[in-house]
Amino acid sequence: MLEEKKWYVIQTYSGYENKVASGIETVVKNRSLGDFFGEIKIPSERVVEIRNEKKREVLRKIFPGYLFVKMILNDDTWHAVRSIKGCVGFVGSSARPLPLTQEETEKFGVETPERIEVLYKIGDSVQIVEGPLDGFFGVVKSIDTEKEIVNVLVSMFGRETPVELSLDDVEVVM
Repeated sequence: MLEEKKWYVIQTYSGYENKVASGIETVVKNRSLGDFFGEIKIPSERVVEIRNEKKREVLRKIFPGYLFVKMILNDDTWHAVRSIKGCVGFVGSSARPLPLTQEETEKFGVETPERIEVLYKIGDSVQIVEGPLDGFFGVVKSIDTEKEIVNVLVSMFGRETPVELSLDDVEVVM
């Protein structure tokens, strides 16, 4: 069983970020290392530049000379990355590169946790739109965004019955 892939920072010669990323993809394919590698990201932002009174939108690298690779680090993957032309090395100690922490991946914009936006709150009237109770109406009793569930009081058989549903199984009644 493979261990979990982690994000590592690769230093490149300035301007070689795309070439190194492409080189990693090629080496992964040629050496059948796909199980050990995930995403490769070069954080960038769209910026409007004005030159000679002309506006143009360009993609500017946020961390010139660096790229982020989600991978399982072992001797084969380390050598595969280090052998690519334009690659300076991994960020971290020279003996063992250090993976980014979850906080660092969020801070650098490499990986952002999925945020669930709930358009209703406790006490709102909602309609169930999925499952066996599709079409029933109720009132939101509690919301748990971590578990992605909502508890709704539904009137069935003349009494209020609590029902646990997925967050997207209900819609607010306007």
